[in-house]
Formats: sequence, C-alpha cells, structure tokens
Amino acid sequence: MNKRTIPTVLLLGAFVLAGCQREEAVGPTELTGRIFVFNYRVSTATYLVTLKKTGDIPEGTVAIAEFENPMGGEPLVTREKIFPFWQKIDLESPALHCVVKDRPYAITVRLVGPDENTLQTIETTVTSDLDQTTLAAKPLVVGPAYERNPEVFKDQGKADYSPDPLCRT
Repeated sequence: MNKRTIPTVLLLGAFVLAGCQREEAVGPTELTGRIFVFNYRVSTATYLVTLKKTGDIPEGTVAIAEFENPMGGEPLVTREKIFPFWQKIDLESPALHCVVKDRPYAITVRLVGPDENTLQTIETTVTSDLDQTTLAAKPLVVGPAYERNPEVFKDQGKADYSPDPLCRT
C-alpha cells in the first residue's frame, strides 16, 4: 500500500462505522424494552414497556401510553406520572384478552409536560411468541396466600383450564 491508500482506507472505514451508529433518541427517554407478560397464576396478559431516562424530565410530566386492544376497538390507555429522579420508567397496560401469537400490536407512548405540550412521542410494536389461549380463563390461585381457585380445581382432582371464552381460536 502506498501513503495515499492508507488514509483513504481509514476514511472509508470511519464512514462505514458512522453508518452503523444507533440513532440518537429525540427526547428525554429511550425505548429499552417492550414485551408481553403472561402471568399464569392469575391468568392475565399485559404489555410492558420500559424507557430509560436520557435527558431532563420536568416536574409534572406524565406518560400517556396507548396500547392496541387485541380484542379490537379503542386502544387501552394508561396515564402515569413521571418523577424527574426516575432513571427507568415502566409502563404496563391493563389486562388484555385474545392476544394472538406472531401478530404485531401497536404501542404509542407520549411524554406530556406540565404545560400540556408533548415532549416526546415513541411509536413501536410488540409481538407475542405465545397465544393467550395458553392461559386459563380463570385465575389458578386466589387470595393473599395464593390458594387454589375452587372454580378451576374441582372436586375429585379435576381442573378446568379452558381458555377465555371471549377469544375465538
């Protein structure tokens, strides 16, 4: 290699590496996770979205999360007050019904400041690797001691694990 080739190769390498850099977050948070949570004990499924604080968040900011409703209809909406000292923000949906495996579901999170102006909007999707028919229609346990639910565990050792009747398979 001659003396001109080495700087050219180094410059080309720098451009390639610059193209591989992650996009900078546009706002005071960065999306760090999104999953479905299936809780088999109480037979619920929820969305869980996590954000990492990357900038200043004013006092009085709220996160408004809109989760696509797997049953159809209007999105499920949560509103969570965000405290400026939080480094991680967890947003969980209400209980879901009829989650279908391998289908992407839309989620939109807006951070709204105390002046009602939107500080940041994050749009993403989450896909479940399980179908909600894997959950029983009724909680498997009840009460603070997690006792077996008598509506599921019948006499003579029989159990009713049938899925939610609202969901068609």
